[in-house]
Amino acid sequence: MADKVMRAAERETDFWWMGVLAGILTMLFGIAALFWPGLTLTTFVYLFSAYVLVWGVISVVKGFIDLTSGAAMWWLTLIFGFVAVGVGVYLVRHPLASFATLILLVGFTFIIRGVVDIVAGFAGEQSSTGRVLSLMAGALGILAGVFLLTQPETGGVAFVWVLGLYSLLVGPLLIALSVDAHNILSEE
Repeated sequence: MADKVMRAAERETDFWWMGVLAGILTMLFGIAALFWPGLTLTTFVYLFSAYVLVWGVISVVKGFIDLTSGAAMWWLTLIFGFVAVGVGVYLVRHPLASFATLILLVGFTFIIRGVVDIVAGFAGEQSSTGRVLSLMAGALGILAGVFLLTQPETGGVAFVWVLGLYSLLVGPLLIALSVDAHNILSEE
């Protein structure tokens, strides 16, 4: 097991900054959502689509890095990356998407990401700290996604607040996961 964790850490060492970048972007999106809850739907769609596109591209790159290094979960990361890029492209091409469509896309994106994080937490090659952080991020993603899908009547401002809170909670977890993976090899 320790050997698997070391190989995972070696893979992540050169690219740990991508996770930090994803965490920072997630927190910036959360701040924007919480401090500008009155954004028009079109502006919010563009902001969210840019966020999801970057998140997806980072996941695709990480998936290919994991593929070339022989990681077990590369395919799951890659699938999520392509789904996120697809959602982002759809929203950029359809900025006047209805609120119901936006809720569905955001809710399912968070649920899929949550499942990816939970599977990675249980089956991934991570330290025990990384496992816990992955499980926490996954649980938050699933909770936020389910809430958005089951409470569509909450209205625009509550919807934006849920996204903002989710982003502010998951952003630091992404940063901590990346720093943890980087520190595993640095301690040796």
